[in-house]
Amino acid sequence: MKLLRVGTAGAERPALLDAEGTLRDLSGVVADIDGALLADEEALARVRAAAGGLPVLDATGLRIGPPLARIGKIVCIGLNYHDHARETGAEPPAEPVVFMKAPDTVVGPNDTVLVPRGSLKTDWEVELAVVIGRTARYLESAREALAHVAGYAVAHDVSEREFQIERGGTWDKGKNCETFNPLGPWLVTADEVPDPQDLSLKLWVNGELKQDGTTAEQIFSVGEVVRYLSRFMTLYPGDVINTGTPAGVALGAPEPKPFLRAGDVVELEIEGLGRQRQEFKDA
Repeated sequence: MKLLRVGTAGAERPALLDAEGTLRDLSGVVADIDGALLADEEALARVRAAAGGLPVLDATGLRIGPPLARIGKIVCIGLNYHDHARETGAEPPAEPVVFMKAPDTVVGPNDTVLVPRGSLKTDWEVELAVVIGRTARYLESAREALAHVAGYAVAHDVSEREFQIERGGTWDKGKNCETFNPLGPWLVTADEVPDPQDLSLKLWVNGELKQDGTTAEQIFSVGEVVRYLSRFMTLYPGDVINTGTPAGVALGAPEPKPFLRAGDVVELEIEGLGRQRQEFKDA
């Protein structure tokens, strides 16, 4: 299934995109799309059973919000693509590099993204987001870990590289600016993604292709990332994991590096998971 939430910010209602691409209203079946729904197999079965008979929504002018409400935490993996490590001159990490993003960084896939005040190095990163559907603690294998995944989505891990790298401390200062995690358009259930290590990722800036990668380049697979994280923290239904970005970011480009400015338009997509478009404006 392709689950999404539509409507004005803070007042989104649940919806479903059916097999024919028709947008349908889910609000008569479930209250929202969140961790509680993803953990409830009976509720998900009701959604599947009702899909063809749900009321049709007119998508014209209808805002698409983040596909998941009440996100518990966003755990991010850095330097998780061989090609991205090479372009930045970094050694591939022996263990996953972990940092966090606050859930309040999440906006809709086509919402405005704000360049922070004083920023000179705002950068783009297309990423595969993993949404947890079952509580995960101390998992033993990557295969077991994949059984705890509810679905996948497109994430834009917007980053401010000066704040992240040059201002001391952790990466979090360059990752948690407002609007820095557009998510969606859809939450695609795991049954529609038979192999998360075989997805293409692309990103354009002002129409120019900048990133053209594949999840096959991941250093740590989706299953391994979930297994690894479960050894250090409990993952709950509705938690999100951003799994890293392929080569092609501004940080890895030759000087002068083409960091983002107000007025730039970024578009990104992942095979089967949909497309995003954001205009950047000054905060």
